[in-house]
Amino acid sequence: MWEIVWLLLIVLFVAAAIIAGALMWRSYVDGGAPGAGIFRNKVEKRLEVVDQATLDGRRRLVLIRRDNTEHLIMTGGPVDVVIETGINSSSKARGADVVEPVFSRQSRALGQASGDK
Repeated sequence: MWEIVWLLLIVLFVAAAIIAGALMWRSYVDGGAPGAGIFRNKVEKRLEVVDQATLDGRRRLVLIRRDNTEHLIMTGGPVDVVIETGINSSSKARGADVVEPVFSRQSRALGQASGDK
């Protein structure tokens, strides 16, 4: 009975030593203080895929955000193409404000033909 308990304690000690060694190695590779890797803040991501849309079987439009600037890229064709760059990702650029159409027409009443006034 005591041999099983003793063997279990040895296995738990070895497992704890492996975990502690892995944490120390991780903090050594990151260049931080030992043990600081457990309590450090997460690094904010600079690159993010905001949206993507499939055009056809091969091509895809991808909207990527980098440092609060968005870039529209078309991938999957013979050459990947940057369609638009430097799009501001604020709420105004995302369509929060109502924008009047360039070619607007006067609204019609129900049952009124387009030529009638």
